[in-house]
Formats: sequence, C-alpha cells, structure tokens
Amino acid sequence: MSTSAASTLPHPSLDRLAELQENLSEIRARVQAAAPQNQPKLIAVSKIKPASDVYACYLNGQRDFGENYVQELEEKAELLSDIKWHFIGTLQSNKAKNLALTPNIYAIQTLTSAKTATALNKHLLPSRATPLNVFIQVNTSGEDVKSGLGPLTSAPTPDSPSELLELVRHVISSCPRLRLQGLMTIGSLSESLSSKEKENEDFERLRTTRDILQEVLRKEFPLQQTVEGGTTGSERWGEGGKLLLSMGMSSDFEAALHAGSDAVRVGTSIFGARPKKGQAVVAS
Repeated sequence: MSTSAASTLPHPSLDRLAELQENLSEIRARVQAAAPQNQPKLIAVSKIKPASDVYACYLNGQRDFGENYVQELEEKAELLSDIKWHFIGTLQSNKAKNLALTPNIYAIQTLTSAKTATALNKHLLPSRATPLNVFIQVNTSGEDVKSGLGPLTSAPTPDSPSELLELVRHVISSCPRLRLQGLMTIGSLSESLSSKEKENEDFERLRTTRDILQEVLRKEFPLQQTVEGGTTGSERWGEGGKLLLSMGMSSDFEAALHAGSDAVRVGTSIFGARPKKGQAVVAS
C-alpha cells in the first residue's frame, strides 16, 4: 500500500489498534495450534465493521479479508487496494458484474449457479492478470435458510446426475477466466456446538464431497504434462490437483481445521460483536 493511500485511510484509535492486534494474535495462535502441520488461510471477516478496523489488522500483517455485502466490499476496496478480498455473502447474478469489476477481488466463495459464473467470467477487468478464484457453496446441513448445492455421497452417474458436478464442469469448461479453487460450507450451529467431542458431520460431508469430485476431475480434466514433467498453462481447478476446503467460523474453526479445512472465516472473534447493518460506518 502506498504512503499516499495510507494517509487517506480512517485510522483506528490506539486502544482499538491494540485490541484488534491482541485478538488477531490469539486467533492466529489457535489456528496454528489446531493445524500445526498445515498453513491454513485465515480470512478476517470484516462485514459491518469500519475500514479503520480493517486497516488496524492490515498493520498487523493481515491480508485476507471477507465481506458479505457487495456494496460494502466495493467501498472498502477503493480505500484498501493492497488486500485480497473474499466475497462470502449470498451472491445474485445481477451483482456479479460489480464484484468482477473490483480490481483486487481475490475469491468468490459462494458460487451456486452457472448464470452467476458466466456473469463473473464475462465482466472481469481486461487488465486482470490472473483468474478469479471461485468456491462453490455446498449446503451440507440441508437447512432451508442456507444457500448452496447438495453434497455428494457417491460418484454421480447418468441415472443420478449432480447439480454440483454440472456447475463444476461449467466453470472449468466454459469460464476460462475463473479458477475453481474449492468448496465452501457453513456448518449448522447446533452441529458445531455438539461436535466438541466428535467430528462435525457437516465438515465430514464437505470433505467427502471434495474427495468424490477430485476423482471425477482427475479423469475428466487432467493436468497436461510437458516433456519436462511440469504442467502447461494455469491449473483450471484446485491447487496442485487438490480442491481446497473453506469451512469454519468463529464458533467452530478449530473443529474445521481438525477436519482438514484449508481456509477459515473468522469475524466476531477478531472484531467483536457486530452492530446492525444500518448503524455501521464503513468508511469516513
């Protein structure tokens, strides 16, 4: 971030800066303790929090942030350009253009339709050097109030087609400016609270779904090999032939990490309780 850009940002108070630094350090330590052999991504969910809070975490080395509302992400992204923004809210296809035109949008974690994928692919900035990462949201808990496609329990067949697999194929085959990075879920609160002494079934379902999809993709979309044994071009899905998992929030991120999550989305434990949206001050 340039000095001129930093000078225009709303700065946090010294007390707030110290509070957020302490919270962020504690969450990082817990993430490391829960996944000592891995390097999972911590996404600080800053929805309905002022840009000064984001800047405070930025000053403490945080670069990945999550937002639930398109307009709020757009406003913060204008002030904070040197950040990887993850959209984690419900996304309608008519808002896809706004996100695609945000220069530093890093990932869309809530993709659920081919129409939205097509819109994102169409409207990405021509100057963008890398594909836009997308995660497909899976409704592992089966709750009507949650978005997402159904999980897999076995490999789909012509007699038992999968809406999830069809969307995966569409992204890889028809959206060259997108990269299918992985799958995302929001576990049920009741499952999270009851999973302290057992594995979280929602996380198990997403992991099983990922494993099934990977086997299909390795057959249908194998990485092309060069003579030297490397890969040609950019990978169209996953990282190193592996679909990533985004699961776990403030209430259950440690259980998610134990279950193999590659990214956790933590908001309240870092920023504290959120005000109502109408009372929030995004930037000043």
